[in-house]
Amino acid sequence: MYQSMNLSVSSNFTQRSLSEPRLRNRPLHLKPPRVSPGPESDLSGAKTLTENLISLLRSVPDWADEIKERGMQQKRTLYTHEKWVEHRSSLRHVHHLFSSFSSRVILSLIPPVFFFTSVAIVIASYNSAVALDWLPSFFPILRSSSLPYQLTAPALALLLVFRTEASYSRYEEGRKAWVGIIAGTDDLARQVICSVDGSGDELVIKDLLLRYVAAFPVALKCHVTYGSDVARDLRSLIEADDLSLILESKHRPRCVIEFISQSLQLLKLDDTKRDLLESKMLHLHEGIGVCEQLMGIPIPLAYTRLTSRFLVFWHLTLPIILWDECHWIVVPATFISAASLFCIEEVGVLIEEPFPMLALDELCALVHSNIQEAVKSESIIRNRIVAKIRLHEVNHSSNGRHRS
Repeated sequence: MYQSMNLSVSSNFTQRSLSEPRLRNRPLHLKPPRVSPGPESDLSGAKTLTENLISLLRSVPDWADEIKERGMQQKRTLYTHEKWVEHRSSLRHVHHLFSSFSSRVILSLIPPVFFFTSVAIVIASYNSAVALDWLPSFFPILRSSSLPYQLTAPALALLLVFRTEASYSRYEEGRKAWVGIIAGTDDLARQVICSVDGSGDELVIKDLLLRYVAAFPVALKCHVTYGSDVARDLRSLIEADDLSLILESKHRPRCVIEFISQSLQLLKLDDTKRDLLESKMLHLHEGIGVCEQLMGIPIPLAYTRLTSRFLVFWHLTLPIILWDECHWIVVPATFISAASLFCIEEVGVLIEEPFPMLALDELCALVHSNIQEAVKSESIIRNRIVAKIRLHEVNHSSNGRHRS
């Protein structure tokens, strides 16, 4: 009996196992047991939430800064007659108005203007809620006299004017420095073309020397502007072995000047011509000094920080000052004030670094084209002058009378 029972049980198990193969092969998924969140998990969750909130709040300023930096790296162009006509056009105001939303200055002002306008909305909503008795009576209305603002408004205006004027003086100094650099480079190239007249090694050194002269403003431009690719810009001017040495140098403009100096020493010139050519490089050294001074020494930081703090405190308290007179109009008033004053301050900050505002790429290309044109026209002009001298000698006799 016991044996028959075992057989029946085993047969039932075998039949059930064969009839349900899917259940036998199905993987087993076990859920982890639920554990009540402890203090460490609460802290990690709060930390993650805070990080997400901070990243969300920083997304708009980061976007505005990206647009501004992209505009700073945009290449400027020299003005032509057609651009000056467009610049003086009577429709320029309409064009400037419709291009406002593509202006990097205006787009970079979105974070501060949006913030102060939001503060004005919050203060206006709070004061309206207190006036309508939606809040307990011990909540005061945020209001104040406008007399302090009337007294300090001229100080803020002068502060912004002086800040913008100081930035423009730096821009003007940078522009004058580059005018001297371009003029000194053209003059040095002209002297090399006129002074070196030989064959063989002299022509090879002359060609290399002119290449180094044309490469100097390019190297200096890459030295003072952010995001420049010096290898790409110099590839068409300098040979590969010289370019590798320049790229390894810590100060690339001075390395190019060293190439120029060594090339001048190898030329077979008298001391007077060599000293004259060496003296022409003084403008290049002065240009390096001015550019590095403008790059390394900004407007005193105390002045910049004072202007920024003054503007922030002014617009944080502006809705409180204007509430009695404007009520909900404080919102558009704060928007207009923040957009206007912060725009003036932003322009001053942008032109404080003058070199991205200048058309340095086109100026360097202009130097290169001027040197190439001077080399091509050198022999033509010299031959024409020699021909005119010979024609004059043929047409005039030795006693000064014209030959019949």
